[in-house]
Amino acid sequence: MGTLVEEIFSRKLGRPVRAGEIVMVDVDYIMSHDNTTPLAIKAFRQIGKPIHDKERIVLFFDHAYPAPNIAAAENHRMILDFVREQGLPHFHREGVCHQVMIEEGYVRPGAIIIGGDSHSNTYGALGAFGAGLGSTEIGVAWVTGKCWFRIPESIRVELRGETQPGVSAKDVMLHIAGLLGMDGATYKSVEFAGEYIRGLSVDERIIFPNMSTEVGAKCGLIEADEVTTAYLENEAGLQGPFACLKPLDAQYERVIEVDVSQLGPAVACHPRVENVKPIEEVEGLEIHEVYIGTCTNARYGDIETAANILRGKRVHAYTRVIVTPASERIYQRALRAGLIETLMDAGCVVTQPGCGACIGRHGGILAAGERALTTMNRNFIGRMGSPEAEIYLASPATAAVSALTGRITDPRKA
Repeated sequence: MGTLVEEIFSRKLGRPVRAGEIVMVDVDYIMSHDNTTPLAIKAFRQIGKPIHDKERIVLFFDHAYPAPNIAAAENHRMILDFVREQGLPHFHREGVCHQVMIEEGYVRPGAIIIGGDSHSNTYGALGAFGAGLGSTEIGVAWVTGKCWFRIPESIRVELRGETQPGVSAKDVMLHIAGLLGMDGATYKSVEFAGEYIRGLSVDERIIFPNMSTEVGAKCGLIEADEVTTAYLENEAGLQGPFACLKPLDAQYERVIEVDVSQLGPAVACHPRVENVKPIEEVEGLEIHEVYIGTCTNARYGDIETAANILRGKRVHAYTRVIVTPASERIYQRALRAGLIETLMDAGCVVTQPGCGACIGRHGGILAAGERALTTMNRNFIGRMGSPEAEIYLASPATAAVSALTGRITDPRKA
């Protein structure tokens, strides 16, 4: 009995485990994408042993797809050659790896998943342990089917109350990032719980484990419940029963309590995610680009929010607005609902699903002196292009309202 991360590992190993213990465990899936797979292939070649279980390997093109330059094209060719050579059955290019992993049913409660991407924490939204690892560790796991971990201590974040109009789950998570700081949960498991979390959809819950990376966490977790089960059955096409584990007699390193009804819209200011301010303190700041996308906020509800704000209006003449759906499934649903047309009529550019501008390779990179307001999860120097550009993080509603004015604007004024 223990914290949620202890319960997950105890179930997997068939014995009780406690924080601080070092374990070797079979992993359910091993994910990597076009940025990280090439180095994993190199490690695999150096090991010189066969793949342990091809069914556990999931590969993606999403970070630079379609290829924006020759280097990316060469990586894609290398990976495709490897997929054919090894006969790997799980290869995707339908959007951001984390979103597609969830949509395609690779993520189940109680699973242990490693990914060659720092935001693999995302899978905790469904009660699974997800952690980002280096490419060498990914290559080793291909061969062994295993990975070692030190079971992390846990921080519990209890969220109660209801948010005010104009305040979203992203605003709440930005507030938490400001409280904890970028190293406030280093190698910890952060459990997000409370009546507020229980009332959120899976799409909204994803924001919290996803951005647990930004406070240094090894994983972010939300216990699976009836909302999780309904999503897995209706959206991911899975059949139960599911391992809806719960913390039992848990000992936490600390417990943080937040009344979300007291929070307003927030903005994480350049150049650190922890530099979170109430929107009133930055309102009016000129922006040159608005980017609505990424594994944090590019799901259907995010696009719908933006489209509803922009419907029948035009974005500011000197502000480029880029919308990148997280997956083809989301794009197609938004297309059928007329949201894509609404966004384009408002002057937005809607791009191919994927990571896009978030990593500064294509799809909306910034020039020196420019400032972007985005729905991303991080705003490090040089993240979106020039190291002399600035990146601010906010909710889809704040991004959309600001697109109309060309300045950071309070969404409660929409």
